Amino acid sequence: MENKSFEEWAILELMGHRKMAGLVKEQTIGSASFIRIDVPDKHGNCIATQFYNPEAVYCMTPTTRELAMQFAASHSPSPVTRYELPPCGHEDDDDMNNDAYGVDAE
Repeated sequence: MENKSFEEWAILELMGHRKMAGLVKEQTIGSASFIRIDVPDKHGNCIATQFYNPEAVYCMTPTTRELAMQFAASHSPSPVTRYELPPCGHEDDDDMNNDAYGVDAE
């Protein structure tokens, strides 16, 4: 029996909460196997690639390229961005009268 690698257009449901559509493939990284999804834009160009542990997949529905692109247009992931807190600063000038331990300076 031939062991053929999986590569199909599909809609993935992850843990029953998140849905994504794109070209789904198997991929091994190191010694671990992952499900890779290449999410297309409305022109078919890949805008995001994500890897998931197979145990995170709740449901996978094979579909056509056209339907996957339509679905992805309204369910595409946000681009990767770095989460940053605003710079530290003193919002209240009264804090400037406190030393490093929060005790009023004399």
